Amino acid sequence: MDQDILLRLEGRWEASQVKRRLEIEAHHENRLRRKGTGFFHIESWYSVHSIIRNALRLAGLYGQARRNADKVLIRRNPLVFRNLPSSFDGFTILHISDLHVDMNEGALESLLSLVDGLRYDLCVLTGDYRGKTFGPFAATLDGMQRLRSGLSGPVWGVLGNHDTLHMVPHLEEMGIRVLLNECEEFVRGGQRIYLSGIDDAHHYKTHDIERAAARIPGNAFSILLSHTPAVYDEASKAEFDLMLSGHTHGGQICLPGSVPVILERALPRRFASGGWEYRNLTGYTSVGAGASLVPVRLNCPAEIVLHQLLCG
Repeated sequence: MDQDILLRLEGRWEASQVKRRLEIEAHHENRLRRKGTGFFHIESWYSVHSIIRNALRLAGLYGQARRNADKVLIRRNPLVFRNLPSSFDGFTILHISDLHVDMNEGALESLLSLVDGLRYDLCVLTGDYRGKTFGPFAATLDGMQRLRSGLSGPVWGVLGNHDTLHMVPHLEEMGIRVLLNECEEFVRGGQRIYLSGIDDAHHYKTHDIERAAARIPGNAFSILLSHTPAVYDEASKAEFDLMLSGHTHGGQICLPGSVPVILERALPRRFASGGWEYRNLTGYTSVGAGASLVPVRLNCPAEIVLHQLLCG
């Protein structure tokens, strides 16, 4: 199967990078099958599921947290740019992240009802389609097919740390174009904007922002899809105008005021959810449409986002 992936991605991604990601995936899977903790930090400690559930039950919050996870909100995010081509004024991007579809049936049903009839020009997915970080993914593909059937127009995405490279051909067959350190051009009225996407920079470290930006002419308006927002400095140096990401879930379980109980130490809190600015870069980190580890949410509602690009 690895050879099949290499052949399918030939010419799109360096063979050495494909092999490296597949080797890391195999190593991770083997360690977990031997009941090791792997290197995926808390997301691989599946005994933490019961700890979270029991803690919420003791606090009398489990039922509410479980119901919260099944509700998805639509957020609208207008973004003004001085260098946005006039033909793209009002261009709307539907941003969906961290679905974990095989463990969030209620959230998927809520999401499907939300996107029905929704108007947008482009849909982007910023990774983590699978519930676990290893194992079978047939149920994930079934959920993604249901979602794709409910989406209109072009859909582009990137992989997250929960996803395997083996999912790429299946996602693309259903009409989800996966960007693997690649770039695509969109043309309107003779004017252009560019959409790039990088592979997972969180665990696999197989992202290549320079390659993803190589085709973008100087001063052209450009958007970067990255599963994690942690590459904000690299994205800024590559002169992207907008970066859309996810991964953090906004903490998923938060104190009142949306203060996350757990958040990666290396990521400044201001990049963990919602809109942010860094030097010349505008960013948005989605808290996700699904939930990870356990399908619960507290003080951090699941979301999909409509980003409307406006000329300044």
